[in-house]
Amino acid sequence: MATSKTEIPQTLKGKVAIVTGASRGLGEGFAYELAKRGAKIVATYTSPKSDQHVTALAEKIAALGNGSECIHVRADLRSPDSAAQIVQSSLEAFGHAIDIVVNNAGAEVVKPFQDITTDDFDFVYHLNVRAPLLLLQAVKPHLRAPGRIINISSVGSRSGMKSLSLYCSSKAALEGMTRCWAAELGGDGHTVNSVNPGPVQSEMLDNIPREIIEMQLAQTPIQNRLGTVDDVAQIVAWLASEESRWVTGQCISASGGWALY
Repeated sequence: MATSKTEIPQTLKGKVAIVTGASRGLGEGFAYELAKRGAKIVATYTSPKSDQHVTALAEKIAALGNGSECIHVRADLRSPDSAAQIVQSSLEAFGHAIDIVVNNAGAEVVKPFQDITTDDFDFVYHLNVRAPLLLLQAVKPHLRAPGRIINISSVGSRSGMKSLSLYCSSKAALEGMTRCWAAELGGDGHTVNSVNPGPVQSEMLDNIPREIIEMQLAQTPIQNRLGTVDDVAQIVAWLASEESRWVTGQCISASGGWALY
């Protein structure tokens, strides 16, 4: 019997997925798409101001009626203790195994290089680079094969953009770790990949200089438009699934063709 348009194949039924930075934007979209496919979600966020957002996400996931559910964990990923807190919350809620990690949380500082301070460096690198490493270290003893690690990098990792040297270089570092982790974890049957979104309408995008966005729109082959959350969420959901089992160590440009790898 054919699947109707309203039915989503439950390809992630029984899986447990940690999604960082899940209170809004891309992270919220990733969490919801994985839940639609049956996964149980551990949604992390940082600010108390996001309490209502993650509560609404959990209610939205519960309303799917497919057995998926969502817990939310407020944790400052810049703190070295946060990874253990997130993993412990997952184990208490959903049992001993974790199947999927989406390292989505990220930050940017828009400054010319001569104005960057050591505090700026720590602000970006502790979240964009160190936090994914510490979370993987905490998850690894509980990662059930075939585990899926999905790092959210950026097309900026391979681009030179004024006043974005911290952000772009941190995403390049995350790409590099993606390839190394794929080599280290492959023997256990796990895959590690990166998704590099182009510009997607979001709060973070509002901080990017407008001339950069206009340049990207003009050079995007598909309809000269911004990406949507769903455009990227479909790629993340595929990488989380069994169908992507022979793909690892890759960085997928999710940019409508703006960046060609």
